Amino acid sequence: MKPITSFQDLTSYLKGQGCRKRVAVVCPYDKNTRDACLRALEDGFADLLLVGDPDTISEDARFKEFSDRVTVIAADSCDDAAAKAVALVKSGEANVLMKGLINTDNYLRAILNKQTGILMPGSVLTHITAAQMPEHGRLLFFSDAAVIPFPTLEQRKAMVGYMAGVCRKFGIAVPRIALVHCSEKISEKFPVTIDYIKIKEMAASGMFGDAVVDGPMDVKTAFESEAADIKGIDSPIGGLADALIFPDIEAGNAFYKTITHFCHAENAGMILGTPVPVVLPSRSDDADSKYYSMAAACLISG
Repeated sequence: MKPITSFQDLTSYLKGQGCRKRVAVVCPYDKNTRDACLRALEDGFADLLLVGDPDTISEDARFKEFSDRVTVIAADSCDDAAAKAVALVKSGEANVLMKGLINTDNYLRAILNKQTGILMPGSVLTHITAAQMPEHGRLLFFSDAAVIPFPTLEQRKAMVGYMAGVCRKFGIAVPRIALVHCSEKISEKFPVTIDYIKIKEMAASGMFGDAVVDGPMDVKTAFESEAADIKGIDSPIGGLADALIFPDIEAGNAFYKTITHFCHAENAGMILGTPVPVVLPSRSDDADSKYYSMAAACLISG
């Protein structure tokens, strides 16, 4: 498979596969979510299960054009909609779960419910973002900007494993994954750097498959071989990182907001650790971001 280096490549690839994924959308009431859903229908890679108030959903007459590929499932409230959408995943009727106009806490509560949710025992829930920046030339993946505040070693291991899998789905046969810190030095003052050494040992043992994992290193060193040379760092990543693992949510979220505002990045995000990818856009995300997130989740889902 040729590597997918842009969101345009992603949607073209999905169109060419001739395979539609079933996406359960919780409370698709806002225009941006609806626009993203309609675009996925038009591009032919998704069928929709719209879960919520039927009267509100039917206000958008555009869905009638795709009546054979859109199913409306009535729910009494947003909490009821989330629970019913999660049930569709559990029963195998949905390949992707997507958030519409519902509070994130309510959405996650249905996903994490110990009796009816979809987080498997022992699994780690984490968030992965794919970003497209005008001058970068290829997609950049990073984690975690939204879910895990301060990852434990086990959570970091899961994050790297998920990241390697996502990169391979995008056609990157040997992902180069950089473990990010403010410095390349190992120090007990920064316990995360000790975790990074253990993660590198796991990678060397083949735990993450065919992947290059190195760190700690700063973001510039991960993408610029000259910076590594100046610092005297001999890294197998060689300034060609495909993905970044951030030390905590504070760093990851700040990076996300920075590239969005200053670099005009387009982003697609999803949660992994559940049986199907979970799309978790912000309620304020534009239609493009929600559409690309849906597309990325459809690619990952099987």
